[in-house]
Amino acid sequence: MSGPVEIVLIVAAVAYLMVRRLMGEPAQAKQMLVLPAVLCVIGLANVSGEVKTPLSLAFLVGIAVIGVVLGVLRGATVRISRRDDVAFVRYTTVTVVLWLLNIAVKAGVTYALDTFDPKDAGGVSNSLLLTFGLGILAEGLVVLYRALRGGHQVMWTQGSDGAPAQTSSLLDNIQRELGRRDRRPAGWNTRSEREYL
Repeated sequence: MSGPVEIVLIVAAVAYLMVRRLMGEPAQAKQMLVLPAVLCVIGLANVSGEVKTPLSLAFLVGIAVIGVVLGVLRGATVRISRRDDVAFVRYTTVTVVLWLLNIAVKAGVTYALDTFDPKDAGGVSNSLLLTFGLGILAEGLVVLYRALRGGHQVMWTQGSDGAPAQTSSLLDNIQRELGRRDRRPAGWNTRSEREYL
């Protein structure tokens, strides 16, 4: 995919995600997990032949780690509530600021590498889909964990044309397990810890 087209698509996707999440929407695990995973796979295919030196690989790994960290932080700032018996997610001002920081960091790192070593910058500049996909995936995992731990019902995907929402038995099992852990008495494993000390 060419650079300008990729940038326009990513800006459009991020803007669409921001508008929907600023208005608030039901939490859909498929949207939070599958779509970012697809972005990661496409992004990995984009950079697979472009990263040719250890320097460009280091920049790519660094920007990917920063994207994941910012995604985790964004996930921690998303407001989660209950509407119509399902988890409802909404971006906060801090979430939007973290998105803008993510975009600025990506642009800054690409510019720095281009200034430092222009021949290596191509691989990093082609990593937009990969790094944003990783960040959105990290954000989605944190939001899903928080929603499930908070006892909110998370649907797999929203039904279309009046059809009921689809749920996931895997998500339901994870939620039950998280609820079980939270109900354990405070000192339930104190004895085994002492045995190991």
